[in-house]
Amino acid sequence: MPVHRLNHAVLYVRDVERSVAFYREALGFEVVMGMRGAAFLQAPGSTNDHDLGLFEIGENAAPSPAGRTSVGLYHLAWEVDTLEELERVAAKLGELGALVGASDHGTTKALYAKDPDGLEFEVSWLVPASLLTDEILASRASIRPLDLNADKERYGPQTRGGVGVSIPA
Repeated sequence: MPVHRLNHAVLYVRDVERSVAFYREALGFEVVMGMRGAAFLQAPGSTNDHDLGLFEIGENAAPSPAGRTSVGLYHLAWEVDTLEELERVAAKLGELGALVGASDHGTTKALYAKDPDGLEFEVSWLVPASLLTDEILASRASIRPLDLNADKERYGPQTRGGVGVSIPA
């Protein structure tokens, strides 16, 4: 039986309260359960038990060497429904000083950010299957700067992304 989707991610953080505050403010996550040194968060609209677990390991924890001096996870990616929502998240991440990049991958429009511990994550909108063309599919071969205004004009600010791709049609 194949894997269907990622159920949740768990991160080690220096300060669980600081990380909870960040993920609440940046992405709207809500705490569904907590205990000393740990919190379990759910994304807005999710029916999952939890989408993100956070475990505190203390302020003296070293930064993750993953990708620099060791193998490890590069980033997590969360999907938003509309380009308008992606734009709102971009503004919030910018306001928090967390936004570190924005890219157009052809079929995916992506923001990149870092949490208070420097752990990178992505927030993306996926072009729905009904709007995919040979040109868009071919454009996956290169990465371009994200132009949300042009994408909203091309696809519509309220067009639901991922339909037929990550979401059943």
